Amino acid sequence: MITLPNLNFIIDSSFSMRFHNISLSFLALVIATASTPINFSLWASPGELRVLAQTQADRKAEADRLLKQGKEQYQISQFEAALQSWQQALIIYREIKNRQGEADTLRGVGAAYYELADYTKAINYNQQSLLIAQEIKDRLGEGHTLRGLGNAYLSFRNYAKAIDCYQKSLAIAREIKDRQGEGRSLGNLGIVYKNQGDYTKAIEHYQQSLVMAREIKDRKGEENVLGNLGVAYYELRNYAKAIEYQQQSLALAREINDRKGEGQSLGNLGLAYSDLGEYAKAIEYYQQSLVIARETKDRYTEGTFLGNLGNAYESVGDYTKAIEYHSSSLAIAREIKDRNGEGNALGNLGNLNYYLGEYAKAIDYYQQSLAIKREINDRLDEGAVLGNLGNSYFSLGEYTKAIESHQQYLAIAQKINDRKGQENALGNLGNAYYALGDYPKAIEYHSSSLAIAREIKDLKGEGQSLGNLGNAYDALGDYTKAIEYQQQYLVIARKIKDRNGEGKALGSLGLAYDALGDYAKAIEYQKQRLAMAREIKDLTGEGISLNNLGLTLYKAGNLQEAEKTLYTGIEVWESLRGRLGKNDSYKISIFEVQAKTYPILQQVLIAQNKTKEALEISERGRSRAFVELLASRFSSKTTGRILENPVDQPTISLLQQIAKQQNATLVEYSIINGEIKVQGKPQIKESELYIWVIKPTGEVTFLYV
Repeated sequence: MITLPNLNFIIDSSFSMRFHNISLSFLALVIATASTPINFSLWASPGELRVLAQTQADRKAEADRLLKQGKEQYQISQFEAALQSWQQALIIYREIKNRQGEADTLRGVGAAYYELADYTKAINYNQQSLLIAQEIKDRLGEGHTLRGLGNAYLSFRNYAKAIDCYQKSLAIAREIKDRQGEGRSLGNLGIVYKNQGDYTKAIEHYQQSLVMAREIKDRKGEENVLGNLGVAYYELRNYAKAIEYQQQSLALAREINDRKGEGQSLGNLGLAYSDLGEYAKAIEYYQQSLVIARETKDRYTEGTFLGNLGNAYESVGDYTKAIEYHSSSLAIAREIKDRNGEGNALGNLGNLNYYLGEYAKAIDYYQQSLAIKREINDRLDEGAVLGNLGNSYFSLGEYTKAIESHQQYLAIAQKINDRKGQENALGNLGNAYYALGDYPKAIEYHSSSLAIAREIKDLKGEGQSLGNLGNAYDALGDYTKAIEYQQQYLVIARKIKDRNGEGKALGSLGLAYDALGDYAKAIEYQKQRLAMAREIKDLTGEGISLNNLGLTLYKAGNLQEAEKTLYTGIEVWESLRGRLGKNDSYKISIFEVQAKTYPILQQVLIAQNKTKEALEISERGRSRAFVELLASRFSSKTTGRILENPVDQPTISLLQQIAKQQNATLVEYSIINGEIKVQGKPQIKESELYIWVIKPTGEVTFLYV
């Protein structure tokens, strides 16, 4: 039986390069029209006063020009240049004691640091801007700055502070009847709820924001909200709706000639089609978005879209092109001295090698990425990279090193009060101890992860932790508790419309009832799991469901249906080939999965006295495993070729022909491992040996021991 831990063991999204069209409203600069009165010296002559006034006016005009220039540079993603312009403007505004200009510029500096991923500085400058806005009673500016602060706190995953800032900005917007600010604050609250996994609440806030944008004819705001709705449905794996909203956002961007927004929508459409497995379409959209980034000379975004193309080509097994695009993304980051982007590109190269099974190379890239994240003091991403390192060590079976990396990740998350990071690190530690067979310790870590998920209202994380706890109790043979936790996971998954999570919970419930011998319930849950996997086009989940359903049907004595189900399962695995394990958090190799499915089908066939068909399945599994073994041993370029070539399926007639041509007796065998359980706990292993003897005459004899 395939009993798979429901790992929330993520290749951290910091390197996923997903360019979501999120309207954070962190830049809403107001060029001051009135300056603070100037205190002239009492003894200055009228002529001196006129010269001084002209000097002050000239200085203000220069500061205003720099402020506007910074905004223009910011809008085309030239964040370093924008920062320089605003820093110069800030000096002048402070010299001439123009508090309004100072507040606006501080807000801009905060926005630039936000884009450069220096969230600590972003908070610092926004707080300075906020104090001045409150002092001069600039309620509009105060609302804008609160949104900027909220964005920075959101990046630190400090959801409580982010919500507090957004709610205050929402209250101000309503007080001063700033309908645009009200809509954007609602949209930003939606982003927080999305990040917490509460997609229903997120969509509700986005819809309110959309109504407002349309009411005041804020076409750009409407475009952004449509994009955000698309992102929310994308996260829910409702790709039809995600595509529908992104198409609307794209149409609007083209209507208002927002080339940057057009590029973002195209990129998001690429993501949706990529997840649907329509990689040709995804690549087409990414290429269009790349053209726009180059046209607008937006080097930052160009680097991001190159990374997306790298991910798409990686998905179709064209590893040469994937490396080429990720390397180009890395080159741009180095050219424009974007250390953060450089670290991300190195992380993507690490992910690529991780998926190829080149764990040593992945670790090398992650180490380089880690060095950069430490250099730029990006503690948040430093933790994420350590998590990726831990996952690589986990995949190598080096659980002690994995635990060490995740412990470092946990320490950083605790130091910067990254509660979401703490939740993830604790969950990954639980997974490592689960792999070591230390189920009590796994339960301890998953319980801690669960407590944090509930504290920060991360419903998706809460569900995953409940599922992991269910798996641990299942491993201990405590099926009652396992069912209890999986039922809670199922309730949450359905509440937040997490179809993937719902499917996993259903599958785990099926396994628990199977272990209890309640095959009717087990079959019911596995069939629901199968339907869900097919609905969301989760081929890995479909294969797992077919395997587990087939095994339960076999145990229940429904041999014909078990046979049909397992044959379908094998077809799914063989269609996946080397892509298995890349689509979700399980990270299981196709070799290991097929090593489970083929023997089960052999047992089902033998039980029906179909010994020749059982031999064909034995050889079919052996030939596929051999191809996958070769794939894992050779270079990525070779791997791509191997996996593109179909494998001839062995047949009885072919084996009989070989025996006749060679005038030799062929002996084929298959070892079937069985598991005996006492009170639900695995105790001893017993095996059966299936033997087929094929004589030159074509006679086939079957024996088993």
